[in-house]
Amino acid sequence: MIFWLRLFLLGLIAIVFLLGYVLSAIALWFHMPEISRTYIVLGIVAIGLFLTGTATVSKSHCVRLFGLAVIPLISTLYWWTGISPSNDRNWVPELAETLKAKQSGSIVVLKNVRNFTWRSETDFDAAWEDWTVDLEELESIDAALSHWGLHKIAHVLVSFGFTDGQHVVFSVEIRREEFEAFSELGGLFKQYELSLIAASEEDILYLRTNARTPKEDVYLYPIKVDAKARQELFLSYLRLANKLSEKPLWYNTITANCTTMIYRLVRGFSPDQHFDIRFLLPGGLPEYFAENDLLLWEPTVEDYRQKAAISAKAQAIQPGQSYSQIIRKE
Repeated sequence: MIFWLRLFLLGLIAIVFLLGYVLSAIALWFHMPEISRTYIVLGIVAIGLFLTGTATVSKSHCVRLFGLAVIPLISTLYWWTGISPSNDRNWVPELAETLKAKQSGSIVVLKNVRNFTWRSETDFDAAWEDWTVDLEELESIDAALSHWGLHKIAHVLVSFGFTDGQHVVFSVEIRREEFEAFSELGGLFKQYELSLIAASEEDILYLRTNARTPKEDVYLYPIKVDAKARQELFLSYLRLANKLSEKPLWYNTITANCTTMIYRLVRGFSPDQHFDIRFLLPGGLPEYFAENDLLLWEPTVEDYRQKAAISAKAQAIQPGQSYSQIIRKE
């Protein structure tokens, strides 16, 4: 009995150590210079396997070997906690500026609103602008879901509409550096800072429906909320923008992404809002909207996905036409 108990405990400890070494290796892989990271990762994995494996078969030196095995893990953990996010890096042009906001009564000045003219994903005219909006004239919210592959995966953007026809779209994204490409796994290991973009629909939605290759399938859902909730959500985005401009945060593929951040913002003024798995798998958000009576459409609308589709409309737009008006045409 004692033998089996000892074997079970050693096996459990070994699994914990091996898991620690795997996580350490992944973290080092994403943060070490490319020229040396392979050797560093292989080295730490080899040390971990040797010490952990030897400790499980050595009765006399078991404790000592496990003690040695924990040293690289503690060293890696110490290094990991010292990695801090920054606003000062060589960012890609479309993420180069940081959104800031200043409010005076109902008047809000947004600094660094993106209003690029896109011909393709790499061919564009950059424009960062200062916009002034009046919260008293905020009249609508639309949730835009952009799909590029799996049905359950989507990027979520929120568009705020004003009585003068102006729309401000907020998008929580990774803030990439010039040499970086997106990685879901890297998003779990402090690979990217968190970015909040405010942009025109002609910029941030057009980029997805018309300019990217391949083009994305974008759906626009008008959300039914009262004026107070609209203003509170808008203001929560402003607070996040100012917070990020002063103290950057890490993006996280699971806990701090485009939908979980929206959930946190909503919880800030509506604490009774319950979490739903579709905040992690946002491709299912249309059903969530319908089940919770959040769509502005009549209940008789059955195929709300088809009604929400805007990509074909956007791709048929003619010069001189209003993008925001065209994508909302029946």
